[in-house]
Amino acid sequence: MPDNEVTYLDAVSQALMAEMEADEAVFLIGEDVGQFGGAFKVTKGFLEKFGERRVVDTPIAESGFTGLAAGAALNGLRPVVEYQFADFISTAWDQITNVIARHHYRTGDAMPITFRCPFGARLRAGPTHSQSIESYFAHTPGLKIVAPATVADAAGLLRSAIRDDNPVLYLESKYLYRRIKAPGPLTLEPVPIGKARVARPGDRVTLISYAAAVHQALEAAEALAAEGISVEVLDLRTLVPLDFAAIQASVEKTARAVVLHEAQRRLGYGAEIAAEIGERCFWSLDQPVTRIGALNTPIPTSPPLEDAMLPSTAQVIDVVRRVATS
Repeated sequence: MPDNEVTYLDAVSQALMAEMEADEAVFLIGEDVGQFGGAFKVTKGFLEKFGERRVVDTPIAESGFTGLAAGAALNGLRPVVEYQFADFISTAWDQITNVIARHHYRTGDAMPITFRCPFGARLRAGPTHSQSIESYFAHTPGLKIVAPATVADAAGLLRSAIRDDNPVLYLESKYLYRRIKAPGPLTLEPVPIGKARVARPGDRVTLISYAAAVHQALEAAEALAAEGISVEVLDLRTLVPLDFAAIQASVEKTARAVVLHEAQRRLGYGAEIAAEIGERCFWSLDQPVTRIGALNTPIPTSPPLEDAMLPSTAQVIDVVRRVATS
């Protein structure tokens, strides 16, 4: 990779480094984050730079170190909790949903914790290392959820998450870690939480997505442009709070909406988006809102089976074409 290129993984690492340099209250805690440099090497070199008081290796005990982070946050620190894979956050469910998410409502105290969750499939990692966890937590009041799709947003949204006084699930797409690049050096400017962006303008169909699926949406839009179908790709960036104003503005322009995500279709986050569009934009729609998601099955380890259960670019093209021409 050329010296002037920065990967998605680099962006996460650089943003975390910048926040730890800027604020001594920020510290990192999780399994293998120190001596090993993190499961994906995001925190390589952090232990040597910041020491073991700010880069804390833990036992395999997600509930324990998540609870420790809550106590640290209540004492003025800003913990960044890393789960090696987002799937493992399930063992900290009670701490997050019953304690951390509700504490500000109960007491008025700030709870500035960032949960770094490498999530998603396409790495042939099987059913317990490939899940998309956003819908599990989107139903819980008190949590914010971000899911960057670009190198710049990976850095900017992480900085905003760490500075936020609320608990934030930072969903980083491990599939994108080394697959997408941007010219360096990064500005590392914070990106506001709760603001979507138009990744590609269009006027025939709105294709709404987030995280790795944004790139699949852009591929589909490029292919459909050759057929004369103009697709507007909207990158949500933040799931909670949802920038519905951006969704509404796009849908009112195109009169058609498709929601794409990698997570299973049944009760996936796209269902919430589709319902909101149906309620708020009904009179602007020329077609029902359509959802594209994975099949309702555990994620296989077998490459052909994993490919078969996840949305394919060809499937996205076919669905969007049908919506655009109906």
